[in-house]
Amino acid sequence: MNFQVIYDNLPLYASGTLVTLKLLVMSLALGMAGALPLAMLRSLPSPWLSKPVWLFTYVIRGTPMLVQLFLLYYGLAQFEAVRNSVLWPWLSSAWFCAVAAFAINTCAYTTEILHGAIKALPAGEIEAAKALGMSRWVTLRRIVLPSAFRRSLPAYGNEVVLMLHGTALASVVTLADITGAARELNSTWYLPFEAFITAAVFYLLITMVLVALFRAAERRWLQPMQPR
Repeated sequence: MNFQVIYDNLPLYASGTLVTLKLLVMSLALGMAGALPLAMLRSLPSPWLSKPVWLFTYVIRGTPMLVQLFLLYYGLAQFEAVRNSVLWPWLSSAWFCAVAAFAINTCAYTTEILHGAIKALPAGEIEAAKALGMSRWVTLRRIVLPSAFRRSLPAYGNEVVLMLHGTALASVVTLADITGAARELNSTWYLPFEAFITAAVFYLLITMVLVALFRAAERRWLQPMQPR
């Protein structure tokens, strides 16, 4: 192990860590913003509203995220209409395509997570809300969604960690994230073991922080729902 090379390139990994965290936060925020209304539509009894959402989540979850990223970043560029459109400055950006691909992917998974949590809501809670005279909107806002968010915490915590690992794909579209830093170190010094072990350590440290945060959230918000 050449620790001197690792030490000299720590600023490169630190810069890559910032890129990874930005990708993660932006993707999760956009994914959650899209997943919330889609999960509510997915839970409706009308097939005209729920089936299109089911199809979206089925296709996205059934295809690799790398393929989705390539389709956005490389695939759309082959169409002249896209290159001449007002969207081309964004679609030609590696940042935009990476965030869009990651956000769409996590949106599909988060939609199903929230949908499952909504379906798992005990019928007694809805009946109690009706008995108190709550409207459908008030019931959704004060009973259904808060309970669904609490119940989905363990599954969503896993999705966040998987999304963190998925951001490693950003390096294939030239973004200098943690994996990109490792590839640059390896291409310069030809030390793959040192390069990628260091990247793995950085991912592991971020994962430990995320797991600790979600465990603290579960202890706070899930404990009152545990059977006594």
